[in-house]
Amino acid sequence: MTLTWEQVVMDAADPVALGSWWCEALGWVVVNDEPDEFEIRPAPDRLPGIVFEPVREGKRGKNRLHLDFRPDDQQAEVARLLALGARHADVGQGEQSWVVLSDIEGNEFCVLSSRRT
Repeated sequence: MTLTWEQVVMDAADPVALGSWWCEALGWVVVNDEPDEFEIRPAPDRLPGIVFEPVREGKRGKNRLHLDFRPDDQQAEVARLLALGARHADVGQGEQSWVVLSDIEGNEFCVLSSRRT
């Protein structure tokens, strides 16, 4: 196969603010800090990255694509993300083992429970 996953592109009202938030949330590094193409990666030479690009229109409805994260300690990670400005989100999930949050622009993502060995 010749495909390599390079990045995920996220629309943003403020690419620098949203990209900086995700950079802090993930502990990643900024590799491009242009206002029209803000990119973060796990390390400068590691892929995939996330690119934040400006859009004029606001977010409408539930994301069609979202990210899932599996921390060592779900409760501690949810508390940390909420302290960074994330919010609880209801996308109709009901009672589940994962927690749905949204970032500072309302993009939903999930914090899964820790993996049991």
